[in-house]
Amino acid sequence: MQFFDDSLHPENQEKVVITVAPYGPEWMPQDFPEDIPVTMDEQVQKAVDCYEAGATVLHLHVRELDGTGSKRLSKFNELIAGVREAVPDMIIQVGGSISFAPESEGEAAKWLSDDTRHMLAELTPKPDQVTVAINTTQMNIMELLYPEYLKGTSLEHPAYQAAYSEMTVPAGPAWVEEHLKRLAANNIQPHFQLTGMHALETLERLVRKGVYKGPLNLTWIGIGGGFDGPNPFMNFVHRAPDGATVTAESLLKNVLPFNMMAMAMGLHPRCGIEDTIIDQHGKRMTSVEQIQQCVRVAHELGREVANGQEARAIYKIGVQYKDIEETLRMNGMAPNRLPGQKSVPQRA
Repeated sequence: MQFFDDSLHPENQEKVVITVAPYGPEWMPQDFPEDIPVTMDEQVQKAVDCYEAGATVLHLHVRELDGTGSKRLSKFNELIAGVREAVPDMIIQVGGSISFAPESEGEAAKWLSDDTRHMLAELTPKPDQVTVAINTTQMNIMELLYPEYLKGTSLEHPAYQAAYSEMTVPAGPAWVEEHLKRLAANNIQPHFQLTGMHALETLERLVRKGVYKGPLNLTWIGIGGGFDGPNPFMNFVHRAPDGATVTAESLLKNVLPFNMMAMAMGLHPRCGIEDTIIDQHGKRMTSVEQIQQCVRVAHELGREVANGQEARAIYKIGVQYKDIEETLRMNGMAPNRLPGQKSVPQRA
């Protein structure tokens, strides 16, 4: 992404699109009973509360009545329908992991099968987005979940720690290509969850080969354990295509500073209890409180917060491109090399 002398001036930046992940499948309700909804009505109301606080993108997971993360697509359909009715302008972004939480003590924490994840393209009503990982990667979330922050939570249990430390994100080439094809057929936009430069480079190759033809909405994830670490991410931002949107995601005490850096640079923040249940002092902080904090920071930086319709326009929800050339051009990427062409291809 290009940065000019006036790129940090808020009048030259897009409005802020705040993503919230308020369902936090790695936590159990007893870990934060004030902010982990369990009944369907409570889960819908959580979306309403987050929207009213200023979040326009809802990263959606679903719980069963016993508090465990749901793996039933019928429950996803029910929650999507409830949220769509309650806050129709909110962008519904289904977490492509479905629920990676272990179902019982000692079980592995793992994503569901390829076939099951493909079925996210058939949810009814359909979501606006499904998150898509690129490249199979280790996802050891325990690497940066320091013990002092886990005291008194379910993640203090050694069996759960062992399960989460061995988790991987399955996203091989065949699955990615098929998944993108099914999402496009149902006009559901992928929101790419990228673990570092290798994933961004693979995604660019998919675009240049015509495997994906649409807007590039990217989340850069700095959580360690196989993903990028929580360090300043200017290299990723510099390499992201000029026409892409970039959202920052991290965990625990890294969430606030990363969101502040992202918003200062004209990018977008993500918050919610899936990323952190504590503030900078180690005290419990609800998803709504985190959104309100993002809104305050955005206003201090001079950036306005996008409403639902504005967020849809920024993300280009519902847009697909007709061919490789249009995809490259609309995403601000250099064209592919023509046969026999010398030197570096130039943008038109």
